[in-house]
Amino acid sequence: MALTELSPSYTTRFPSSQLALVSTRLYSHRRLALRPPSRARNAKVLCSIAPNEVKAPVTPQVNQTENKTDCFGVFCLTYDLKADEETKSWKKLIKIAVSGAAGMISNHLLFKLASGEVFGPDQPISLKLLGSERSLQALEGVAMELEDSLYPLLREVSIGIDPYEVFQDVEWALLIGAKPRGPGMERADLLDINGQIFAEQGKALNAVASRSVKVIIVGNPCNTNALICLKNAPDIPAKNFHALTRLDENRAKCQLALKAGVFYDKVSNMTIWGNHSTTQVPDFLNARINGIPVTEVIKDTDWLEKEFTEKVQKRGGVLIQKWGRSSAASTAVSIVDAIKSLITLTPKGDWFSSGVYTNGNPYGIVEDIVFSMPCRSDGNGDYELVKDVIIDDFLCERIKKTEAELLAEKRCVAHLTGEGNAYCDLPGDTMLPGEM
Repeated sequence: MALTELSPSYTTRFPSSQLALVSTRLYSHRRLALRPPSRARNAKVLCSIAPNEVKAPVTPQVNQTENKTDCFGVFCLTYDLKADEETKSWKKLIKIAVSGAAGMISNHLLFKLASGEVFGPDQPISLKLLGSERSLQALEGVAMELEDSLYPLLREVSIGIDPYEVFQDVEWALLIGAKPRGPGMERADLLDINGQIFAEQGKALNAVASRSVKVIIVGNPCNTNALICLKNAPDIPAKNFHALTRLDENRAKCQLALKAGVFYDKVSNMTIWGNHSTTQVPDFLNARINGIPVTEVIKDTDWLEKEFTEKVQKRGGVLIQKWGRSSAASTAVSIVDAIKSLITLTPKGDWFSSGVYTNGNPYGIVEDIVFSMPCRSDGNGDYELVKDVIIDDFLCERIKKTEAELLAEKRCVAHLTGEGNAYCDLPGDTMLPGEM
């Protein structure tokens, strides 16, 4: 079936003296172009990783001239500026890809990105929005809203349904799009369906993205999806992949602040260990309130071990019961927080949570999975794991439980990570917030 895609009817070039007039120079019409979907879009997901060996994935040959992602509206205009005439205060353009760009989370996130709230008031960005055939028209509507918002830092918007086109040269990839868990669907089926999406996106990132791209996986089950994605992108450092557990951290800080009767900015050193599921471990042992250990401020141990832990683990499910849908705005905020934690210096003595690759971790957690752990950053997009944490028997027991769940999920997607045939022995149904 042919796809209907929007492309501009012409391209306008402006001399530098007319740059100020660009907002009034919208082109008056667009034409529709029909073309068959690219091979990458219809390709079957194949395992690209052999057991115990990393190999470059076999990717479709992409003709960059023919398969260029469509830019949108005013963003298709180009400007003929000499290098010495470019605005000195603005930095080099950052290219950001967002999958599931027509969804509710993206509807909150994209405008935060475009406003300068995330990367700064002097950082121009390019947004490359990935959708599906079904969501393409909605994606055009998203682009129209971005166009109408007149964000001066938003220099480019492009939309597409092929990750090999959309991910070209991106420096950040925010992978939100995933299939929700429907009625009667087993969690193993969800792992397989969404795992195939992230296997393909991993191959696409490996083929066309910047070698230093930072990837944040939001689509659930995000830890295992992050593992699948990084295994299918062997040319990109595994350390560059993150599973979003920042929303869980924010929820934990909120509950501790409420219990202690303080504002949430007084809570620091909060860690979420393990999987983004109901086995996650909100760590009150190492957390602090006003710089004092939480256990010295909140002396109700029974509340900390039971009610606090369960509230954080099940917060997403309670929200769905109250509102009828999973969190969107707070998830978008947590994505912003996760990015800021990587591009700004972590305050001295503090840390943040992120689901990262376990190889070389100092906690004794099994290697070769994606596990939420405490991280610090120098503000350069990279991070290091925090070594000065306390792990007592209570914490260790719960870390082992969430570790076992992630190992079971890993076995369930072995066919997508190159580790042989899948075998699903999931230890109970720890439904993720938003799966239903």
